[in-house]
Amino acid sequence: MKTIRLKAGKERSLQRQHPWIFESAIAKGSADAGETVRVESHEGVFLAWASFSPSSRIRARVWSFDEAQGIDNALIQRRIEESVHARSLFDIQSNGMRLVHGESDGLPGLVVDRYGDTLVAQFTSCGSERFKQVMADALLNVTGLAKLYERSDANVRSLEGLPEVTGWLRGHGPTELTLQEHQWQLSLNIAEGHKTGFYLDQRDSRLRFYEHTQFRKFQKVLNCYCYTGGFTVAALAGGASHVTSIDSSGPALEKAKSNVLLNGFDLSRTSFLDADVNASLRAFIEQGKQFDAIVLDPPKFAPTAAHAERAARAYKDINRLAFKLLAPGGELFTYSCSGGISADLFHKIVASAGHDAGIDGYISERLQGAPDHPMTIHFPEGEYLKGLVVVKKL
Repeated sequence: MKTIRLKAGKERSLQRQHPWIFESAIAKGSADAGETVRVESHEGVFLAWASFSPSSRIRARVWSFDEAQGIDNALIQRRIEESVHARSLFDIQSNGMRLVHGESDGLPGLVVDRYGDTLVAQFTSCGSERFKQVMADALLNVTGLAKLYERSDANVRSLEGLPEVTGWLRGHGPTELTLQEHQWQLSLNIAEGHKTGFYLDQRDSRLRFYEHTQFRKFQKVLNCYCYTGGFTVAALAGGASHVTSIDSSGPALEKAKSNVLLNGFDLSRTSFLDADVNASLRAFIEQGKQFDAIVLDPPKFAPTAAHAERAARAYKDINRLAFKLLAPGGELFTYSCSGGISADLFHKIVASAGHDAGIDGYISERLQGAPDHPMTIHFPEGEYLKGLVVVKKL
């Protein structure tokens, strides 16, 4: 077994059981891509077993902090069993759920979503790539399913020195699927959609938006960065008279329209704009428009903390514009999915946006990813999705 030794003082994060080892922390040692290495402190004390990634800033990802633990097929099987079992502890009102959430489930670089009878997996690290076939077999064995589609086309693969790979890994079948979620249905294409085909992490937020729309009787709703229309369908189900949805992807908007029709709603209750959100918000302000509720669910502006300052300006600008468009007493559901933006920083950004817009508001709720996308005590980076519900003061 090859060994990597850390620089003096760099063992503290591992002693807290944080699973990442950065290139800058390593004094010496190397290995092949995905190879399991023994990680030692500067003094030679065992710290962890980890998979090595020669090209990544995250040079190694921890499999185990137990020196007696073998890193083998049996461990992979057991971790997948534990991860799938953990989902039975949550009340997930959908036939789509995340079964494996990377480091949070002790399987760094592996993400697996289930859509009905089909699994979709992303292998985003050298370690998960090395165990890919073992993981695929274990997933089918544990779930009893026969179909597994691979979506290893995330940008992070290039940081690991890995090529993009997509296609059926086990079995085969249609890639156009229909998801049952709460009181509605949502269609998706696992071969073409973002991530593994859909944003399952916003499942509970879509339900909350439906409930708020129904209780507050919102009539005019604006859904920004609408993707395939999950929040649009939730608003219509809650009784909104009209929902305006904006996205810069024409194919996503077409899928959003089909989801509106799939749930039996009339397209006359909707408007879809293939446009830039920022420019559209400015145009609406000039036109004097107002909305009872607005959803801001933008893409990842800050993939790491190093991008936080630039991202903060972008988040502040769209929230400032949204506040100006919100009717008095209206609600803003605003989100950040950027791991580089903490919940505390996001709160400060939204507060600053309200100040610049000349409004104040009540923060009625704090939102996060659905429970099948867990964060753990030792891995706070798992809290990438955070949201606020702000009620504009009269």
